[in-house]
Amino acid sequence: MIYNVVFFSLAGAIGLANAALTKRVTCPDGVHSTSNAACCALFPLVDALNADLFDGGECGEEVHESLRLVFHDAIGFSPTKGGGGADGSIMVFSDVETTFPANNGIDDIVGVQKQFMADHNVTISPGDFIQLAGAVGTANCPGAPRLKFFLGRPPPKAASPPGLIPEPQDTVTSILDRFGEVGFSPDEVVALLASHSIAAADHVDETIPGSPFDSTPGVFDAQFFVEVQLRGTSFPGTGGNLGESESPLKGEIRLQSDQALARDSRTACHWQSFVGNQAQMQSEFQAAMIKLSTLGQDRSKLVDCSDVIPVPPPLVGQPHLPAGLKQDDIEQACATAPFPALTAEPGMAL
Repeated sequence: MIYNVVFFSLAGAIGLANAALTKRVTCPDGVHSTSNAACCALFPLVDALNADLFDGGECGEEVHESLRLVFHDAIGFSPTKGGGGADGSIMVFSDVETTFPANNGIDDIVGVQKQFMADHNVTISPGDFIQLAGAVGTANCPGAPRLKFFLGRPPPKAASPPGLIPEPQDTVTSILDRFGEVGFSPDEVVALLASHSIAAADHVDETIPGSPFDSTPGVFDAQFFVEVQLRGTSFPGTGGNLGESESPLKGEIRLQSDQALARDSRTACHWQSFVGNQAQMQSEFQAAMIKLSTLGQDRSKLVDCSDVIPVPPPLVGQPHLPAGLKQDDIEQACATAPFPALTAEPGMAL
C-alpha cells in the first residue's frame, strides 16, 4: 500500500509537471494564446505578412519565392566550409550571396522582404523573419502541413560560402552528397522536394517566367510527384536551357534534377510513395523542414512558437493523370512496387 501511495504521488507530480509545461499564456491583446509569452508579439506580424506580403493570404508568387528563400538561406552551411545555415545571411549579406549562380533571381524576394521588415519595424532577426515568412506563406496553400517555427536565431556573422546550394543541372550523386553533408537522407531530400508542388521557375527559361512545376501550383499535393514521373515530350519555352528537361504538359517546366531524382534507384521508390498518401507527404515534409529551418542553429536556445502559424486549408482534389494521358505515360522507375493506379482528368490533352 505504501508503494502504491508513492507511485500515485509520483504519477501525480509528473501529471502536474506536464500540465505546467503545456499551460497556455494569454497574450496582451486578449485574443491569442500561446505556449510561450515571447511568441505573443508575432501574431500581429503574421497578420501583416498575410495582408501585405501574401496578397491577403494567397498561395501565390510571393509564397513560392519566400519558400525558395527559406531553402537558399538555410542550405548555406557546411561542417567543413563554414556558413551559418538558417541565419538570414542571404538578406544581411545580399550583396555577396545574391551573386551566386544558384541564387539567380532571388534578389527580388530578398528586396521585398527587406522592405517589408523596414516598413513594419520588424524587430526579430533576419534569420527568424525568413523562416517565419516561409511558414506563414506555406500555410496559405491548401493541403500543406502546418510548419513549425522556432524563434531566437542570432544575427548572421558572415556571408555563406559559394557553391553550397544544389543546382538543377547537378547529378543525383552530387545533390545527395551535398544534403548528406548536413544530415539529410535521400528520403528526406525527396520530402523537401514536396515544396516544388507549390513552386515555379522564373530563370530556368527566361522567356517563360513564373512557369510552375506541376498543374496545381496553388495546392500542396502529390500532383508534382505524378507529373515529373510522366514521360517528357517537349519544352514549354525555348528549350535547351541549363538544368531543364522536357515536360509532359504545355506551360509546365521540369528541372533536370527532379527528372533524375524521380528515376534514380536511390530515390525513385520514395518518390512514388507520396502519390496517394497525402498524410505521409505532409508529415515527412514538416519533419524535413524542421531540420532545414534550424541548420547551423542551437535548437536548445530557440523558442518553439509554432502555434503562431495559421492552420492551412484542407486539400482540394486528388492526384490524377492529366487529361488525355494514360498510365502507360508513367515512366516506371521503382523496382519494388508499381506506380499507383490513377484516373485521368476528363477532356483533351493539353
